[in-house]
Amino acid sequence: MPTRILPAGADPDAVRSLTTLLSQLPDAEPQPPVGDSTQLVDALARFAAESVDELPEVVVVHERIGPVPALELVREVALRFPAVGVILVTTDASPGLFAAAMDSGARGLVSLPLSYEELASRVQAVAQWSTGVRRHLGHGADVLGGTGGTVVTVSGAKGGVGATVTAVQLALAAQASGRATALVDLDLQTGDVASYLDVQFRRSVVDLATITDISHRVLADAVFRHDTGLALLLAPAEGERGEEVTDRAARQVVSALRSRYEVVVVDCGAQLGGASAAAVEMADAALLVTTPDVVAVRAAKRTVRMWDRLQIRKAEETTVIVNRHTRATEIQPALVQRITGTAVARTAVPANFKELQGVVDAGRLHELDSRSTVKQALWALAGELGLVKATEGAHRGGGRGAVGFRRRKE
Repeated sequence: MPTRILPAGADPDAVRSLTTLLSQLPDAEPQPPVGDSTQLVDALARFAAESVDELPEVVVVHERIGPVPALELVREVALRFPAVGVILVTTDASPGLFAAAMDSGARGLVSLPLSYEELASRVQAVAQWSTGVRRHLGHGADVLGGTGGTVVTVSGAKGGVGATVTAVQLALAAQASGRATALVDLDLQTGDVASYLDVQFRRSVVDLATITDISHRVLADAVFRHDTGLALLLAPAEGERGEEVTDRAARQVVSALRSRYEVVVVDCGAQLGGASAAAVEMADAALLVTTPDVVAVRAAKRTVRMWDRLQIRKAEETTVIVNRHTRATEIQPALVQRITGTAVARTAVPANFKELQGVVDAGRLHELDSRSTVKQALWALAGELGLVKATEGAHRGGGRGAVGFRRRKE
């Protein structure tokens, strides 16, 4: 059986040379190369969505790749697709880099300029390792070797539009449907998830910022287990410490959570920083919350354009949530879609702060009445986004926006 090899690199000449050499290897089947980290992860996710058996056995990453640095990309691929062997191609073959590459999850290192013998040896060894892993996993490969959990970021077009309420309710809906769910507060200076859920905590996302290998035990120590079952990773109590969470740290934290939870909801707040930008870039779904007024919609448009300029997220890959919607307002979801150039969720969240005021003031947002139209809309939105498992006939005879859930197995 031929070995499927996926080359990845930003330098067209270097990738062309690499692909040519790979095509000369015995029993090798090079795939069309990808030009950056986003394309690579997306391609692997598409393969894994069909079956683990569709994944290439070997991925060869050239050191000149972006926007995610090569070692961080290797780590993400190793975490999300553990049945794929990664080889790093680099000019620096020092023991230090070799150790760093192995720590990141690479299965081999090939030095530049390329040598046929060295490349053939590494590819053969990594392909055998990958085949052995898949054989060992057997029927469990689809679970262990898939794309990992679903990551959803929730950002506000401006402050006060309801991003945190949205993030909390989406996470609660996913958890209530029986999916292991983590809620992360990356609004690092002004995050309020702890206040909304009446949580007193000692550890925060800052405690993971300097850790290069986030193990299950390390992650468990930083996570707060809420009464609802949600795993909470909270913003620091001292806002100035948010600067310690770099974009690299955020990528590692999100990757670690993705590998251990079925759903990861990230509250990114309304201010763009390195950490929140990294989360939005990595997310399976990026939500942008706005209210149907001129100031907020203009802010949403500015945010979408900024994400596009910074190559964080394209407009068509962003979903806008219209909060505090009324039929009487002149700005309806269809107009928001035309102005921002994004997708707009079918579910709009109604304006009814009176339903929220009591639980918000008490810091008990998780106790919001199930009859609340706001809660029904947000949980219906969770269903629309695929974060929950709706039962058959969930909408039959139910209230507007009602969502049915399977019972969690005891």
